[in-house]
Amino acid sequence: MTTASTTTAQSPLDGGAARRAEAHDSTAARRADAASDVHSLLADIQDLLGQLAHVADPDIARVRARLSESLATARRAVTEGSEQVRAQVRSSVRSGDAYVRNQPWQAVGIAAAAGLVIGFLVAKR
Repeated sequence: MTTASTTTAQSPLDGGAARRAEAHDSTAARRADAASDVHSLLADIQDLLGQLAHVADPDIARVRARLSESLATARRAVTEGSEQVRAQVRSSVRSGDAYVRNQPWQAVGIAAAAGLVIGFLVAKR
């Protein structure tokens, strides 16, 4: 593994890494929002099942049973999905940490450039 190939692949000048990181962050945020929405939906379905518990109609009992099974399946899927998101976030954090540790001066340069850009933008207001 040569330093030149690592530097070229992770160069902050190409902007590709930054765009990939932004896309990854945006995807993770959308997944978190979707998981939250699914949790709300599952809670609403659970409430509906609770309200239908006292109804003795056999058709409603069958629907309740199917909904309960579907609800359990959905809860497992949401749990697995949130675990995948957590693993991806941990991986991203480790990658960022490794990059900063391996190339600290580039990280300092990127932070300084970002600070200058933010400073200019704030000063124009």
